[in-house]
Amino acid sequence: MPNVLMAAETSWPSIHELLFITLPYGVVALFLFATIRRFRGAKFTYSSYSSQFLENRHQFFGAVPWHYGIIALFFGHLIGFLFPSLVLWGTRYPIGLYIIELGALIFAFVALFGMANALIRRLTNPRITVVTTRMDWIILLMLLVQVMTGIWVATSVRWGSQWFAAVLSPYLWSLFTFRPDVSGVSMLPLAVKIHILGAFAIFALFPFTRLVHLLVVPIPYIWRKVQVVVWNRKTGSVRD
Repeated sequence: MPNVLMAAETSWPSIHELLFITLPYGVVALFLFATIRRFRGAKFTYSSYSSQFLENRHQFFGAVPWHYGIIALFFGHLIGFLFPSLVLWGTRYPIGLYIIELGALIFAFVALFGMANALIRRLTNPRITVVTTRMDWIILLMLLVQVMTGIWVATSVRWGSQWFAAVLSPYLWSLFTFRPDVSGVSMLPLAVKIHILGAFAIFALFPFTRLVHLLVVPIPYIWRKVQVVVWNRKTGSVRD
């Protein structure tokens, strides 16, 4: 009987398998279904609802640092995922490792500064608060927490560029090739696991927020004529 019970227990997926195998596949399925459904049913909601004409000066100190910081961090993570051997080669000497680590931390603080300004702007400016939806608050707070956990990882789990290329990149590739392996990620510190799960959570909410405008690359803007852009929503409350 004990052997039977032990076999039954081992047949159940572990917490790491649920969080780092089942969850990401579920998130991808939700992302694809919700994104396609929204595009087919409400494609005109693919907008960031720019509030620049409501208030511009404070927005600059939020949008510009945020975009510079988060884009640099995104491509840094993407390079570590696509070219892990190149990252390991570039960090084999201390000078390369220091440059990458310091650069990533600086861009993280730049992104944090921009996000903090964006939140303060929406909290203190009544005209901006009116056009901020509940989902806007949720995704803004999640992005803020994600940047903060990233800084937590960078300051508590040193040399992230190396272990990202050596541990996280193989884990992510195992998901993409449908041969999931959580042996490496399961041994990472709690801060890293929280940061990974935060990324999954943002990815899951992506189709339900204004972030979907990132999927529509405005290439025609380069050659099209100037046109008037209006909001696809009622603006009476904004004018009031």
